[in-house]
Formats: sequence, structure tokens, C-alpha cells
Amino acid sequence: MDHKTFYLAVFMCMVFHSVNALPFRTHYEKPDDDPLNCNFYDKSCPNLSMIVRWGVLSAFKNDTRIGASLLRMHFHDCFVDGCEGSILLDDTKSFKGEKNAVPNRNSVRGYDVIENIKAEVEKSCPSIVSCVDILALAAREAVVLSGGPFWEVPLGRLDGLTASAKSANEQLPSPFEPLQNITSKFVSKGLDLKDMVVLSGAHTIGFAQCFTFKRRLFNFKGSGKPDPTLDSSVLSSLRNSCPNTDKSNTKLAPLDSQTINSFDNMYYKNLVNNTGLLESDQALVGDPKTASMVKDYSVDPNLFARDFAASMVKISRIGVISSGGGGQVRKKCNSVN
Repeated sequence: MDHKTFYLAVFMCMVFHSVNALPFRTHYEKPDDDPLNCNFYDKSCPNLSMIVRWGVLSAFKNDTRIGASLLRMHFHDCFVDGCEGSILLDDTKSFKGEKNAVPNRNSVRGYDVIENIKAEVEKSCPSIVSCVDILALAAREAVVLSGGPFWEVPLGRLDGLTASAKSANEQLPSPFEPLQNITSKFVSKGLDLKDMVVLSGAHTIGFAQCFTFKRRLFNFKGSGKPDPTLDSSVLSSLRNSCPNTDKSNTKLAPLDSQTINSFDNMYYKNLVNNTGLLESDQALVGDPKTASMVKDYSVDPNLFARDFAASMVKISRIGVISSGGGGQVRKKCNSVN
């Protein structure tokens, strides 16, 4: 057995063991008016799922943070003018894209992983699979490889032809925004309060830059004092990691310091214990409606996993392009054909 065959065998065992070991696999129930289909590429690109899984696993071997990065990229793509791969486009003379928008600049990462997977897919199925569908599949694989739920990904999206930094700046939720504003942004995308709470649980993996939460440590809402809701032991630790200087702004802290690389419900337990990192996350326990959901997810990991998978399917259907002249299958993800 050569090395390539050996590693493929190991990979197959790891992936299928992790998927089958889950307490459930969320089945996608196709709405009557939904143009997407989980079996869309079964005949035209039958090896697609395996190619994506291998690409994500290869990235994991070199970078344990990549799972959270791919999940976040998928979210940031779909939340801005719909799931059409606009976040992957480089700037051109005709538009300033989303890569350098304020929420994404020096923050969203993993573009090379999607490009590498796309290149492998093109070798097997040229001009068949869109970049946005690859990103949706990669996000699912990232969650599964981190120990989270498996869900069937509806496919058949086309890649968009443009991108907008302005849209990204306006539409993406900010960790500094009040809960009411963030809720309104979710509702504007056809999502609801439950989706907002459960999708926030993606913060069970990944890291945040110090500038996104530093005001909670030193000058909360201009008070000159720390956020009174933040646990004192966590406050001390975070102040050591993120001192009150500009040089620390880009330093990283785990969103869930208890199980950093595991996709689980510890994020919600942290919120219940007032140890959430971001102000916008901790705010979920300050509202009775969201607080009750946080409590439910903190005690029932299977409930969280099931609801998270269902909400990921919902977000992946926002503003898709499936036919007509408004989209294409890009040959390279960072530019239109």
C-alpha cells in the first residue's frame, strides 16, 4: 500500500467514524419552492463531498483554527446579500469587494483552503461545481471534524458576479452592537430569534482579536471600569492576555477557553457562568427570551447540535442564485470568469 492510499484509508475511517458516532444526522427536508437539492452533483461530480472533506482535513493538519475560520467565512458570505460566494472575490476596477470590509479585513481567513479545494474539484469535474457550494460543504466538514453535527447541505447555487464592501459593513452583525440591533439584522435575512441564539453557538470554536472585547476589560461603555457582568477571574486572565495598549489589539483569545477546539455546548455554559468573551454574546443572558434558550442549550448538547444544524441549512438558503444570468460557476473563486 503506497502512502497516498494509506492516508486515504485513515482519513475515511476518521471521517465516517466521526459522522456515524454523532447522536443524529440532520435530514434536509426540501421545501416545494426550493431550487436547491442535496443530490445536485451526484451524477455530474460524484466525488465532490470526498474532495471537500479531504481538503478540509488537510487544512486541519496544519492549522487547528481553520475549522472556525471556514465556518465564519460561510456565515459572512451568506449574511451579506445572500449565499453567492461574494466574500471570495478580490477587488476589481468595478467594485470594492468584501475581503477588505471592516468586519473581514485581517480577520476572515481560509481563502486559500477554498481555492485549493476548488482546484481539486476542477480536476475531477471542470466547470461544474460553484465556489459557494464548495464553501457551504467546507463549513459543514469543519464543524464535523471539530466534533459537531452532520447535516445534509442543499446544493445547486451559482456564484455571484460582484461583491460589495459597503454591504458587508452595513449588514454583518458587530460584537459592539446592542442585542436588539443584532436581532433585527437576523430577522432581515429571514431568520428568527432562535436562529440568532443557536448560530451564536458557533463561537464554541475559534478566537477573537483583543480589540473586539477590550472595552469590557478596562472601559465598559465609557465608565472607566470593567464590564460588571464579567466574572472577576476571567477579567484578570484576559487583562494579562490583552493589556490596555494598542499593541495588544490584534492578539487572540479563545471564544471558548474551556474546550477551545471542540464543537460543543460549552459556549452556553460559559454564558450562564458570566464568562462569555464578547459583549454581544454575554448579552444573550440579559434578555429573558434569549436567556431561556441559552439555558436550554447549556444543559442539552443534543438539542444544541440539532438546532444548530437546522439553522445552518436555513442560512445556506439566503439569497441564492440558482439560474438565469445573475450567476455562474467560477473557474477560480477569487475572480469572475
